[in-house]
Amino acid sequence: MKNYLYYNELYDYYKELFTEKQQMYFEDYYFNNLSLAEIGENYGVSRNAVHNQLKIIEKNLEEYEKKLKLYEKRNKIIAILEDKIDNNSMEIIKGII
Repeated sequence: MKNYLYYNELYDYYKELFTEKQQMYFEDYYFNNLSLAEIGENYGVSRNAVHNQLKIIEKNLEEYEKKLKLYEKRNKIIAILEDKIDNNSMEIIKGII
């Protein structure tokens, strides 16, 4: 489950770096909770082709984060701010970053 949430968070940052087809596969699998077979059927490809693309996307998400560290930086900023500001302001800041 941890990877599921982690990939969703990374996807928020790096979505635009993927092709339209990769975005559709990722969103169908992670957001719409479709099986690999259902996605394959919807796009006229094999279950294995969808699986391979999802693995490529996951690997790329990890690589982008390793290089750019947007998710890591966001978490560090939130940790610092949690001690300094009230809850209402914190929710506004989380929505921005």
